[in-house]
Amino acid sequence: MLDSPSRIPMENSQLDRIGVLLFNLGGPETLEDVRPFLYNLFSDPDIIRLPWKPMQKPLAWLISTQRYKKSRGYYEQIGGGSPLRRITDEQASALQTELASRGTAARVYVGMRYWKPFIEDALDQIARDDIRRLIVLPLYPQYSVSTTGSSLNKMNALLKERRQDGFKTSIIESWQSQPQYVTALARTVTEELSHCSDIDSGRTHILFSAHSVPVSYIESGDPYLDQIQETVKSVMCEVGSDQPHSLSFQSKVGPVKWLEPSTDQAIRQLARDEVSQVLLVPVSFVSEHIETLYELDILYKDLAAEVGIAHYRRAPALNCRPDFIEALASLVEDALK
Repeated sequence: MLDSPSRIPMENSQLDRIGVLLFNLGGPETLEDVRPFLYNLFSDPDIIRLPWKPMQKPLAWLISTQRYKKSRGYYEQIGGGSPLRRITDEQASALQTELASRGTAARVYVGMRYWKPFIEDALDQIARDDIRRLIVLPLYPQYSVSTTGSSLNKMNALLKERRQDGFKTSIIESWQSQPQYVTALARTVTEELSHCSDIDSGRTHILFSAHSVPVSYIESGDPYLDQIQETVKSVMCEVGSDQPHSLSFQSKVGPVKWLEPSTDQAIRQLARDEVSQVLLVPVSFVSEHIETLYELDILYKDLAAEVGIAHYRRAPALNCRPDFIEALASLVEDALK
């Protein structure tokens, strides 16, 4: 049981002053949380870029009000809220235990960007615990200004505002090809392939689905697309690069041009190509959330059936797989060297 919304307890607080701060998006835990969560999301200038700053919050209110009913309906279909906080807390606890087993005494904190526990909540607890060395580990394997970048901007602004500088900080900005992470993700693929109905699993098309970002971000130098492609290539080297596979993008919001093909476009194209077996692999998501539980498990599963794809499976997110937790622990250990 957690003793605060953003800290995993340790039995002996005197063992060390090392902290690990996990970043993630956050998500509404109840249906009542949906509207304020959306408002926080669209208030972020790294998500909605406007030339005139005073328009940010009024526009966020307008968008969150317009999208509220539809988004609430999505969360109703996955049980009334996002499991992201619960899973992230479990990841934090497992990571702290794994680090302890390796001889590294560290407190692990969770700081969400758009819902509780917020980054500021985590920083409050870090200050109370008198942490002297902080490792910042975003739970986004691939860097984007809209995810890791936004969280770092928020953290840095808070630290400056509070003059909270009593610790040394190391930031792990991306880890798209960390070997243990790649192996863990590859295993989710091979394990699901073993369940495909056709004896020849080589006929199953692996469709990697990543969260999309606006094309303008990539054109401005965001490394996200390159890093996603690097992850897919590394995973397929372990799965077997001769296995048919492709990459698509989901969760587009708004009228600007986003990365393509979209996942729904990719599914329709596979149906036109007479592919009968598809395995969806969430490549930029390390935890189950609305993007996996609604979009992949409901929306795109229904679409696959509609367009004639007979067999549709989805690999689970990494969540608290022991091999994934080991990957996170190795990242922390490397950052401490």
